[in-house]
Amino acid sequence: MKKITRFLFLAVAFMFTGLALAQSTVSGTIMDAEMNAPLPGANIIEKGTTNGVSSDFDGNFTITTEATSGQLVISYVGYSTVTVSFDGSTNLGNITLASDNTLDEVVIIGSGVIDLAETRETPIAVSTIKKAEIQERAIGNVEVSEIIKNTPSVFVSGQTGFGDSQLFLRGFDQTNIAILLNGQPVNGMEDGLVYWSNWAGIADVANGVQVQRGLGASKLAISSVGGTMNLIMKSTDRKKGGFARFMGGNDSYFKGTVSYDTGLSEKGWSFSVLLDYWKAHRKWAQGTFGSGQTYFISAGYKPNEKHAFNLLLTGAPQQHGQRWSQSLETLEETPKFNQHWGYTSGLNGNQYTEEIESERTNYYHKPVFNFNWDWNISEKSELSTVAYASWGRGGGTGDRGRGRIRTADGQMDYYAIEQQAAADDNGIGNEDGERNTSYIRRSSVNNHAWYGLVTNFNHEINENLNFNLGADLRFYRGDHFRQVTDFYGLNGWANDRPDDAVVTDSFDATPWAALFNFADEGQRIDYDYSENINYQGVFGQIEYANDDFSVFFQGALSNQSYQRDGRFDGDGGLGKSDKLSKIGYNLKGGVSYAIAPSSRLYFNTGFYSRQPFLDNIFKDIRSSNEIFDNPEVDNEEITSFELGYKFQVNRFRANFNFYYTDWSNRVISSTDIDQNNTPNDDSDDIELNIFDRGVTQIHKGVELDMQYNVTDAISLTGYISGGSWEYDGTSNVAVYNDQTGDLISETPGINRDGVKVPNAPQFTTGFGARARVIDGLTVYGNINYYARLWINDSLALDGSEAVQTQNVGTLSPYSLTDLGLTYNFELGGQRLTLNGNVYNVFDEVRIQQTDRFGYFNTNGMTFNASIKYNF
Repeated sequence: MKKITRFLFLAVAFMFTGLALAQSTVSGTIMDAEMNAPLPGANIIEKGTTNGVSSDFDGNFTITTEATSGQLVISYVGYSTVTVSFDGSTNLGNITLASDNTLDEVVIIGSGVIDLAETRETPIAVSTIKKAEIQERAIGNVEVSEIIKNTPSVFVSGQTGFGDSQLFLRGFDQTNIAILLNGQPVNGMEDGLVYWSNWAGIADVANGVQVQRGLGASKLAISSVGGTMNLIMKSTDRKKGGFARFMGGNDSYFKGTVSYDTGLSEKGWSFSVLLDYWKAHRKWAQGTFGSGQTYFISAGYKPNEKHAFNLLLTGAPQQHGQRWSQSLETLEETPKFNQHWGYTSGLNGNQYTEEIESERTNYYHKPVFNFNWDWNISEKSELSTVAYASWGRGGGTGDRGRGRIRTADGQMDYYAIEQQAAADDNGIGNEDGERNTSYIRRSSVNNHAWYGLVTNFNHEINENLNFNLGADLRFYRGDHFRQVTDFYGLNGWANDRPDDAVVTDSFDATPWAALFNFADEGQRIDYDYSENINYQGVFGQIEYANDDFSVFFQGALSNQSYQRDGRFDGDGGLGKSDKLSKIGYNLKGGVSYAIAPSSRLYFNTGFYSRQPFLDNIFKDIRSSNEIFDNPEVDNEEITSFELGYKFQVNRFRANFNFYYTDWSNRVISSTDIDQNNTPNDDSDDIELNIFDRGVTQIHKGVELDMQYNVTDAISLTGYISGGSWEYDGTSNVAVYNDQTGDLISETPGINRDGVKVPNAPQFTTGFGARARVIDGLTVYGNINYYARLWINDSLALDGSEAVQTQNVGTLSPYSLTDLGLTYNFELGGQRLTLNGNVYNVFDEVRIQQTDRFGYFNTNGMTFNASIKYNF
């Protein structure tokens, strides 16, 4: 019996020894090839098994394999999968994963309604910025739009207050660039405008940003002429964890952020929350203070493999002081000068206080709600739907009355203004004969409700042929009026309503107050009207693709109706206007061919018939229901084509594009002031509305961008783009009195031929480098050069009559340099990330843009630094 027991023991011991000998211990470090930084959370799986581990905070991993030799499959969201071989216990060293330059994998919810370039085989001109780079460079006192500034044909001007930057793409401003948030249109339906201040918190909750230049991949009939910018907002994260981050920057900038994700429960639920608060004395220039919050609350539910749901609510209430253009002499002498701010004083309890207040303050709160449903109908069919809503509340402040008083150094003198009010006989401002000695601060309110739905059905006919169909519905109402924000010692304000009633109530210009507390109809001044826009669109696409060849065709058809609802009885402005409907459509097609495994040639073309913006249909949107009808404002027509070439081999990739866009029958609306030949007396000035109709623009150019990973520790990027953007032919100009809506002058045949398009540089180039100095520490640098930036093409006016358009030269070329670093480390077993950025390192304060009234300069050197605790 003892012999049998001893034999069994030896047999079992031998078996387990054999199993132990059959195992190996394999270790290594997973690195981002482009960022030269560790990749925590990468998946390492022994091929052919379920045996796997994840890399730690520093990208390190150790796996005990089930076999003595074999392969490890290493994957990470947004990166190309790598397979490495092992033979026995070994340290594989650094294993680099290359970014696949896509965002497709990071979109967990709503992928069917988010038109990324990766959802189509036929290439387009595209640049993608991942979450890691956004978190490094676009968090804090920097605009989220600036994250794409290191790409061809992109120009971002951030020279004013927080959230007031402007984005240009291939020479087109942001009213003609489609901005999408998780597939939802963001551009204002009335005028195409984008207010980046409303999206100040997007960088904190973004999984990525993709800029599609030119025709782009979007199937919607959206307001894209220059291109599309997709902001991919995170859905509920299914991985448990969170972080707390604290940031400081120039001019007393402070920002605190906390975020937590529960991860996916056994029952399929997950929850995410992010809260943020920021405040600053100024951005860079005087009087550009700011403060705000961000909230993001999301819930996800995945009951099975067929269905996935996600519900989110986010918003970024904010307020900030603004800065307008200045004279060239002022900027040369005092580049930070801003005439709109001053100090208010008073008692706060028993303490005397002074606070900065700006005549021009923007304040807004825009909660955004959406519900996503992804339905995998079968292996070949899926349906994605998003229903969304936003409720914007807020506006911008400005002066009312001509009794403004300034200090000797040009700032607002609020004390003198209050003394002026105290001297008024009865404290009612703007009475007969008192307009020039009365002053209040008013708010131009823009409250809106926007509801929409986008749904897309995708079906794979076979492995080479795919089609999808969808619908896009939008319902919009915007309420526009003015209300009193500050009386500055007055008891009321007269002669600013059709019924001559005296207004006595004031309303705070703060984002949380604006959400529920704004003037009722009896307390509104100057103007009061609503705009109603209903939009219904259908779209579809079919694409054939094999390994070497692809071809696609897509189209969209839409109907958009407009109606104005006036509540002040001005020049025919009371009641509802006639309802006007316009049909629009677009057609796009393309083809690509793989010349070799490393290179691909493609060609895309398209035609848009785009409905005009509502504000260009009415002769005087603030006071009249009258619609342009002789002639009627027709659709704008955009014809575009692009030729591209993509090349990638080993550590090097390059993309080349040529584009041509013909944009005809557009309307340019602007404002000006007729000083009646008395420049020193503004009491008789006439504010003008100018409509320039039948304008044609031709934009053409070339673009080249490159990336080279020199080693596993060093990567280089560069781009160069040159364009020729100018007007073609003639246009017809009508000038109206802004106060009365009366037509002052009408001038046909104004020559625009050959006039250069202003405000964006027609030549840009840039270079960037990134290096891993030691484990956990990476540094980067970027330099961007701008040239051929034409001074504005404003209409020359003779009094109130248009004479001609003109360029008056170019601004001097300039370059801006940014530097930054990121350091991942552990302290006491806790994972921390230190991040720092310096923008415009050499403090180059240069003239950057012009408008009808003056010049804008760049911000000087700004900076931020943060510490982040990951848990």
